[in-house]
Amino acid sequence: MRECKIRITHQENRYPKATMSIITRYGYDNFFVLLGIGFAIGIAAWILREYRLLAIILAVLAFALIAFAFWFFRDPERRIPDGAKDGRTVLSPADGRVVQITECVEDEYLRDSAIQVSIFLSPLDVHVNRYPISGVVEYVRYYPGEYLVAWHPKSSERNERAVIGVRSNGGKILFRQITGVLARRIVFETRVGDSIVAGERFGMMKFGSRMDVVLPKTAILDVTVGQRVRGAETILAHLP
Repeated sequence: MRECKIRITHQENRYPKATMSIITRYGYDNFFVLLGIGFAIGIAAWILREYRLLAIILAVLAFALIAFAFWFFRDPERRIPDGAKDGRTVLSPADGRVVQITECVEDEYLRDSAIQVSIFLSPLDVHVNRYPISGVVEYVRYYPGEYLVAWHPKSSERNERAVIGVRSNGGKILFRQITGVLARRIVFETRVGDSIVAGERFGMMKFGSRMDVVLPKTAILDVTVGQRVRGAETILAHLP
């Protein structure tokens, strides 16, 4: 078995509660910066319109930046499956692709043999994260770290990450927000003692990252490696 060891170094950060919007409030800072740069380049294209080729290049760049800002920081509503808030159903906390399902020994919160499901988020995926299960938060830690590619096996141990442990009706689970090469900031609003509901928003990762969900060994999986998943809609597993 591969051992999932994590060293405790730093406490969690905090963020205002989020509500549904076209653009996620978790990304307002980056969104408006990209929007401003895009409009500035667009103005430059207009000023330099006599230089046709240069103006076209600048206009295309401006459009691409603005379009990317709206696309990356979008916050679509999701339909949570019926009965998924029972504290035994584990939903996907993120959009992306399942890149790894492996047995491990999780010694930070579960302190037992476990099953780890890793989801890779490309820059084109929705990056707003949602709680995978209903329950009470018992463990929260933030770790600064490196920026290995998100699918690297050691990224869950060495990259910047936030780790959240929840006790539910079906037992304890842990999930990790992990940065990648492009993701340089993790946002989350969770603290110890919070009562959470499966499918609710709690943060995001910027700009291409990975989410690990660590489940009890007894969990019954509903996904396979290579499968595409959607946050708050795809069922990852059931806890007996």
